[in-house]
Amino acid sequence: MYPAELVKPMREHLTQVGFEELHTAEAVDTTLAKSGTTLIVVNSVCGCAAANARPGAIMSLSNDKRPDQTVTVFAGVDKEAVDKARAHMIPFPPSSPCMALFKDGELVHMLERHHIEGRPAEVIAENLMNAYNEYC
Repeated sequence: MYPAELVKPMREHLTQVGFEELHTAEAVDTTLAKSGTTLIVVNSVCGCAAANARPGAIMSLSNDKRPDQTVTVFAGVDKEAVDKARAHMIPFPPSSPCMALFKDGELVHMLERHHIEGRPAEVIAENLMNAYNEYC
């Protein structure tokens, strides 16, 4: 587990723009039980989270259509919440960072680490905006 002071700025990168942090399995289940669309970002300390994933997720929210809920769990910190979020992302293997769009609790779009790593934030944002336009 990472120390709280280390991940604080990485958490705030998303929470400052309105992402809600989920820290428990129950919070993940409660969030996904709500009707509508939910974007879950599995945050991470890695460089591709800082350079690509978080900025891409933030940029994607400038779209006309956007998820009803934007939430985040932190790999290496929120173990229970991350495990539960990943259980909802099956059949995709665990990866971090990653992003998943759910509609009425069902997984409808997934960006795994290999879709994020090495790609500019703008490409990630465009991918998410296309998913929002289809499902939101």
